[in-house]
Amino acid sequence: MKIMRKIIEIDPEKCDGCGQCVPSCAEGAIQIVEGKAQLVAEKYCDGLGACLGECPRGALRIIEREADDFDEHAVEEYLKNREQTEPPVSSLACGCPSIQVQSFAPFRPSSPQGVEPMDRVSALSNWPVKIKLVPPDAPFLKYADLLVLADCSALAYPGVHQELLPGKVVLIGCPKFDDIQEYIEKFAAIFQKAEIRHVTTVIMEVPCCAGLGHIVEKGMAAAGKRIPHEQVVIGAQGQIVSREKLAA
Repeated sequence: MKIMRKIIEIDPEKCDGCGQCVPSCAEGAIQIVEGKAQLVAEKYCDGLGACLGECPRGALRIIEREADDFDEHAVEEYLKNREQTEPPVSSLACGCPSIQVQSFAPFRPSSPQGVEPMDRVSALSNWPVKIKLVPPDAPFLKYADLLVLADCSALAYPGVHQELLPGKVVLIGCPKFDDIQEYIEKFAAIFQKAEIRHVTTVIMEVPCCAGLGHIVEKGMAAAGKRIPHEQVVIGAQGQIVSREKLAA
């Protein structure tokens, strides 16, 4: 039955999917769906707002509107069924802590005792790296040279850390399986806020990968920016097939 009552409201524009609100809701009324926090069902939310203090981006608030009445018995049944089919919430929330934005120096893993050190320095200097998870206002984006990697290219090309990544901030994603419009909007927000100096897009030599450069270009257009942009194409055997300037 619908009644006027207090209930949680989630702003999808502010939410970055960090998941810190999930374990704070004892009723399990919030879950992460496609990188955003969502209300599972109105009847599971008690409207008390225990989750509010856990959102670092202020995406949650309590409002009063017409909604399904809180159903304590339905919550008990829901939680019981979830325990039987899912891992504990603590293992789901912040499994990839996007809100814990980090910048750090390149890292050389230690070698086993008695083994000569190998040339395996990681040039990674930012976290998170997934396009969907990086906040447009992340400090490491400010005045950065951006390296946008299609997921497969990061594995196919052996010189990523030695040749492509040093001195750059990296974002990775898949133009085939991820939400293209969401990517365009994310890049537009980044280009509007971060004063990016240069973009290098790295894709595989397959048709489904070709859209990544166009996504970046559309993000620039939406932001009203023209940023130097180079695209690198990688072959399936790990070789550089071509390099091309896309914007200036």
